[in-house]
Amino acid sequence: MLTSREIVATLEMLQSEHLDLRTVTLGINLMDCVSDDLEKLCRNIRHKIKTLARNLVPACNQISDKYGIPVVNKRISVSPIAIVAAPFNSRQMTTVAQTLNDVAAEVNVDFIGGFSALVEKGLANGDRSLIEAIPDALAQTERVCASVNVASTRAGINMDAVLMMGEVVKAAAEKTAEKDGLAAAKLCVFANIPQDVPFMAGAYLGIGEPDAVINVGVSGPGVVRKAIDRALEQHPGWDLGQISELIKRTAYKVTRVGELIGREVADSIGIEFGAVDLSLAPTPNVGDSVGEIFQSLGLRSIGVPGSTAALAMLNDAIKKGGAFASSHVGGLSGAFIPVSEDLNIAEAARNGYLTIEKLEAMTSVCSVGLDMVAIPGDTTTETIAAMIADEMAIGVINAKTTATRLIPVPGKKAGENAFFGGLLGHSVIMPVNNAQGDNPFVLHGGRIPAPIHSMKN
Repeated sequence: MLTSREIVATLEMLQSEHLDLRTVTLGINLMDCVSDDLEKLCRNIRHKIKTLARNLVPACNQISDKYGIPVVNKRISVSPIAIVAAPFNSRQMTTVAQTLNDVAAEVNVDFIGGFSALVEKGLANGDRSLIEAIPDALAQTERVCASVNVASTRAGINMDAVLMMGEVVKAAAEKTAEKDGLAAAKLCVFANIPQDVPFMAGAYLGIGEPDAVINVGVSGPGVVRKAIDRALEQHPGWDLGQISELIKRTAYKVTRVGELIGREVADSIGIEFGAVDLSLAPTPNVGDSVGEIFQSLGLRSIGVPGSTAALAMLNDAIKKGGAFASSHVGGLSGAFIPVSEDLNIAEAARNGYLTIEKLEAMTSVCSVGLDMVAIPGDTTTETIAAMIADEMAIGVINAKTTATRLIPVPGKKAGENAFFGGLLGHSVIMPVNNAQGDNPFVLHGGRIPAPIHSMKN
């Protein structure tokens, strides 16, 4: 139970610090929907999702009103469609995506994730069909999100899949050129993807998960920033160890609120509660920025020297505080640095403080990777694949999750603006080294072997 002091602190967070529960995500196992008849498969998928999710949004709204804590997004994640729809070709996979989109609209969730494939060690027929379908599937739907895991610490990096994803990212963006490549913003390429991510675009329900489960994603970068500002105003001599302790305690409070809401939603719809993702997920709103935390810590901007060390401290403190507050921690859990979704980070990129190279270095200590990065539309598929491969290598070698959401904005060049709308925000298009050059390295294909520390048994 929350103590009276925690309740008072939470009320203050709600009133002035942008505290919210960023997402409640209902995971649904679709493996019992499998059929080699496309019409029957789609009918089974629609029936199961409607049965389990029909009360999700009303329950979230009711509990949100009860506590006065906004639940910003209500989402669904499903079993990897590459497995569920394995017998079908890419055109038929697109039909499955449209079914997912339609039923998501019927139950009124914001996004549905799980148009996904796990190909870190090789590609099966269903994987190939799904990957080929991604550009059309994302361009023709509004709510469907896709993810492909191309690498893991245990398997290494599937460079054949990496090259395919370079082509898919480019094609998805071109099919939504009138929206600045929006389809690519709904596609994540992963290394070491968790099975219980509640955040989009990477959410899917892993094979080892329950038949249905509620996972929640907490946020609160504004809460952390205000806590640091208050503390340093009162104690200007605090060192970084003391600031880290403050962040840890703040993350504890935020996580307690998230678990409370998540468990009540799960109980109200009769579904098992799963995990809390502790991530600090920003929005394009003023005062709700991870980038602003760096300024509160004394840096001119995110991206200047010291940013990687500051992010490492922030990420670690969030994990420590959240892990103590919750009985089940999952997902990504840490600090997100999505360029277009964070007003302050987007401004740092515009002003030249944050480059792609520095951003890549910072992903070695954050909870995801090159996230919501707009790049020139004429960037070659080989260069995009090479950027993906670099990020996958960081995840594989460090045994952590990394990902890319790269958006080659059709018809636009570095320095111009890209607008994605809503939570996806807007950003300057960042320059890419060798954007139009060839890259024979990625054309070798094959699999980069797993590092020696993969043999943990």
